[in-house]
Amino acid sequence: MAPNATYTAGHFELLIDGHSTTAYLRSVDGGSVKSSPVDGGHGADLFHIKQAMVTEIEPITIDFGIAGAAGVLKWIQQSWRKEADRRNGQITHADFNLDAMFEHQFYDALILETSFPTLDGSLTEAAYMKVKFLPETVDLAEASGYKIGGNMPARQKSWLPSCFRLTLEGIDGLDYVNHIDGFTIKQEVKKHYAGTERFPQIVPSSVKFPPLSCTMNAAYAKDIWKWHEKVNMKGQREHKAQTTGCLEYLAPDKTTVLFRLNLDQVRITDCKFVQANANEDKIARVKFELSVGAMDLDGDGALGLDGDVNPASQSDRT
Repeated sequence: MAPNATYTAGHFELLIDGHSTTAYLRSVDGGSVKSSPVDGGHGADLFHIKQAMVTEIEPITIDFGIAGAAGVLKWIQQSWRKEADRRNGQITHADFNLDAMFEHQFYDALILETSFPTLDGSLTEAAYMKVKFLPETVDLAEASGYKIGGNMPARQKSWLPSCFRLTLEGIDGLDYVNHIDGFTIKQEVKKHYAGTERFPQIVPSSVKFPPLSCTMNAAYAKDIWKWHEKVNMKGQREHKAQTTGCLEYLAPDKTTVLFRLNLDQVRITDCKFVQANANEDKIARVKFELSVGAMDLDGDGALGLDGDVNPASQSDRT
């Protein structure tokens, strides 16, 4: 590579466990090594010496489309089920001609966060998921002699934020939910420093599932209001207050299920009318919030996550 060669950003791909690219990767960030210096005084004149004491790796964050990303979704599924699987891989940065320039390699990574986008019936732009993961070690090396795969934005159009369906057992009218705020599932990890190792070992801990904030047509919110009244106004017992359900992510035909989130221990915590102004010509809507005790990424849909997605044999490359 020429000593002072420059190249444009935005040409990269993510390789996981040695497999070829299968999905559109919109952005990559993080993965750098950072040390925290300690300032200590020595001698009678209090001469200060700064030295690095703790070295950590910044988490890597990727935005990706789900078209062809069954391997990454399987990794997420395992994390939520407390079957945390460690993955190796690399981020390859390339120039305008897609010639590889640098390889940012990472090892023994665990997922920290999975973010789902806002869903809204009026949105027409393609939807993307965001995953943050933390490796135990990283390495940076020059690359040359090969090209990365091209981006595939056309395939990503198979997932739109307007294509979704929420269902809850015993609650009717949810076909008229038109908006669900984006949310993030967090996988906590603990760091352990051992011996002469420069970077800490990471161990998965608890998984935290967020509430769902939903908006629907007020004319069809009869069951939601009744549920809210029983649970929050009259204090219905907890085992009767909870229900189960699922949030399905659909293809543009709005019938084919790409994948779904199974919801357990669902309880309504708030319900209110969306602010309206006098003489305003728009549909009256109700906003309600659901606490969720557990979620499971179900691959019974078109992506086929219930099959074996073995890192050693099938594609996990985004």
